Amino acid sequence: MDIISFAAFTLLVAVIAWRSTRKTDEKSSDGYFLGGRSLTGPVIAGSLLLTNLSTEQIVGMNGVSFRDGIPIMAYEVVAALAMVFTAFVLLPKYLKSGIATIPQFLENRYGKSTKTIVSLLFLLGYAISMLPTVLYSGALAINTMFDIPEKLGMNPEPALWATVWAIGIIGSIYAIFGGLKAVAVSDSINAVGLIIGGSLIPIFGLMKIGDGNVLTGLKTLTTALPEKFDIIGGPDSDVPFWTLFTGMIIVNFYYWGTNQAIIQRALGAKNLKEGQKGLLLAAFIKILGPFIVVLPGIIAFYIFNGDIANADEAYPMVVKAVLPVAFIGFFAAVLFGAILSSFNSALNSSVTLFGLDFYKEYINKKASESQVVRAGKTFGIILSLFSMGIAPLLYGVQGGIFTYLQELNGTHSVPILAIVIVGIFSKRVSGKAANIAILFSVITYLVTLYVIKPNISFLHLMGILFVLTIIIMFVVSYFVPRETDYKQEYTKQVDITPWQYVKPVGYLVVAAVIGLYIYLS
Repeated sequence: MDIISFAAFTLLVAVIAWRSTRKTDEKSSDGYFLGGRSLTGPVIAGSLLLTNLSTEQIVGMNGVSFRDGIPIMAYEVVAALAMVFTAFVLLPKYLKSGIATIPQFLENRYGKSTKTIVSLLFLLGYAISMLPTVLYSGALAINTMFDIPEKLGMNPEPALWATVWAIGIIGSIYAIFGGLKAVAVSDSINAVGLIIGGSLIPIFGLMKIGDGNVLTGLKTLTTALPEKFDIIGGPDSDVPFWTLFTGMIIVNFYYWGTNQAIIQRALGAKNLKEGQKGLLLAAFIKILGPFIVVLPGIIAFYIFNGDIANADEAYPMVVKAVLPVAFIGFFAAVLFGAILSSFNSALNSSVTLFGLDFYKEYINKKASESQVVRAGKTFGIILSLFSMGIAPLLYGVQGGIFTYLQELNGTHSVPILAIVIVGIFSKRVSGKAANIAILFSVITYLVTLYVIKPNISFLHLMGILFVLTIIIMFVVSYFVPRETDYKQEYTKQVDITPWQYVKPVGYLVVAAVIGLYIYLS
């Protein structure tokens, strides 16, 4: 029965995605890379959420909450503020330029060399951190929850390899041969399933603790483990409170405003109104995220008395402990869809970056649009094989998979966010200043974090480096300014009339985030 429900839901998603995309012109770059610039608000919101809410998020964050409690929820709720900022400031600028990639925006602002450096940073980030992490965490979750090693008669590590390759191959087919619209449509369907299925885990967990009563279970949990519900956290917390004003802002503003894999959904909007609706709808839902990605980890700590050697296994173990057998097939399909979502979204963005920013720019300048798409697909196959080859090597990574991912992402998130923000709010900062600042940020971050190893949170390090990077840009530009002030041109590819309710809805989201912190402090 489990296998039947799993196969039925997975097949349903695939059929709907195919029917929704069969008329999209995949031979044109807009059709393949941006879904024909036809995405509506709900589709954008669903795709944004599921691209983000995958196993590296669910498994990783619940692993951290198992150890540290609710301070890790900052990654979720501060994200809502970042989406408001993107809807207010960044998206109007992006759509005005009619771009398909963030590096294209940077080329318009700084020059070709900046675009190339940033595209390379994105590709390295996807290849080394995001794609392997998604595959590893997804395979670990499925293997733990559904006893795959036992069913295959294999040891855990060989079974992990098998599951990683199965997920990778299916995800590659979605991303490489379907384009952005196939990814976005399947994401939207799976997002509904994941929100429903993900919400069932803490509900059933609290019922188990409270002898069938959710509220009793919550009271028992908060009474037994009050330290896990201290949102401020202690000095040794994974997310010290003051990092909310340093690295946490940078992580979220980079991720939701400049990360190609995420912002590509909004770039595919049919107009600015739909893009803003999608971002703000996702922001509201994101505030509820801790219920799915933080609370189950604390429930696991209570149920298993804190006795789980690998914290990353807390979530799959609590699923096995509390979820009724009748729901297992459906939840497996939803989780499988979430895994595919993050994997194929990053892969699709990598294909986009390579095709438009490298192949067309340096390899075959006279390439037709169909040739660009074909070259991107070939690169996607190579990249997916590389990711599948290194993902299982992350088994048992120190500090947990989520922290590993966030630390490594600091290499590119700090400089990319800095040059985008400065590029939007200044007219005289030069391309040479941007390039020097990027190299300074990348080298300094890696040397400080992995060689010097200071006794401060990597989030504080990101905050300090962000300020220094911006200072360097202005100092270099003082001596080597642009020849003329930058002036953005409107390409008129999409209507950039803002949604009439964007400000009141955005302010409401901000108020909700502040209120949540006040309530839990």
